[in-house]
Amino acid sequence: MKRLLTFALLLLLGVAAFAQATDNKKDQAAAKEVEALERQRFEAQVKKDYPLLEKLFADDLVYTHANGKQNNKTEYLQSIRDGKSVYDKIEVQALNVRAYNDGKTAVVNGTIIITQPNKPDGTPNVAHLKYVVVQVKDAKKGWQVVLWQSQKQPEAKS
Repeated sequence: MKRLLTFALLLLLGVAAFAQATDNKKDQAAAKEVEALERQRFEAQVKKDYPLLEKLFADDLVYTHANGKQNNKTEYLQSIRDGKSVYDKIEVQALNVRAYNDGKTAVVNGTIIITQPNKPDGTPNVAHLKYVVVQVKDAKKGWQVVLWQSQKQPEAKS
């Protein structure tokens, strides 16, 4: 009886370890996929690739700018079209992706440098931001950003 219980316990532990390893593989694969999508999204924002941005932003997007202003998906994309949100370059400084829920949810945090058109006096317009993104994988639409929040950071001194 003791051997049977020991065997059952070992079997149960093995199944649990296998299930966790499988989840970790799904989460790891999802994290890599989301990291690539983050970089694609930044590029799409610079290039004003509206079809890709429409696909990558969820319909219920909450986009909170570093100044505290919030937009939904329609408002944010319109701000790019209207020239209120202009990006000459978005440079990724750091990017960390953690996936959860069998690779169906991802939390991203990182730091970026956004270069925008020069200020009226000709000085460079550069913003250093820390940001957090939540992405959810929809069965039909794929990965979509549901939340963006950023905070301005002081420029790093050399």
